[in-house]
Amino acid sequence: MSKQIDSNRRIGVLALQGDFAAHARALNRLGVEAVEIRTASALEELSGLIIPGGESTTMLKFLEAEGMTAPLIEWVKGGGALYGTCAGTILMANRVTHPVQPALRLIDITVERNAYGRQVDSFIGRADGHDLGGDPLELVFIRAPRIVEVGKEVVVLARYEGDPVLVRQGRRLSSTFHPELTQDLRIHELFLGMAARDSTSARHDSPRRVAG
Repeated sequence: MSKQIDSNRRIGVLALQGDFAAHARALNRLGVEAVEIRTASALEELSGLIIPGGESTTMLKFLEAEGMTAPLIEWVKGGGALYGTCAGTILMANRVTHPVQPALRLIDITVERNAYGRQVDSFIGRADGHDLGGDPLELVFIRAPRIVEVGKEVVVLARYEGDPVLVRQGRRLSSTFHPELTQDLRIHELFLGMAARDSTSARHDSPRRVAG
């Protein structure tokens, strides 16, 4: 039985490029209607936004072309909850390498692009440990970046072979893998909880770190 759609929570999925539809389906399964976001003005009434996987350089170009870059940064700094997967994590990072490219500098991490290989090297793994409770996380990596450095305010929520793969800083969440391509809804549930909280309490909320 499908859940009743909760119209009081407006969660957007950036729909300029990438597999935004998979995130929308995950949100629908949790009873939340996803809003496809393609303009800066559409950010105003959102409680949270997901940046999907895709091609990070192409997304950057589309954000600039649509005049969304500065409004998106201001929206997040104003308290909007943001979650990025794979390319979304690259966009959110403070610093990007391999090769170097601009980023939005919205979470204090350094990422290395295509760290696990090309598209043909995509694979599924399991997290070494995670802070979401329950069974091990299934990790779908597709041309995935690697988080090679985290700032002191960044909380590591899951690791794979010792590397951080799910991190949080206040109301900002990033994963190098694609939970939207699995049946596991725990990460989307976590993000919905982040988006539901007011910005003041969320900024001071610090879940425990995963050991390692």
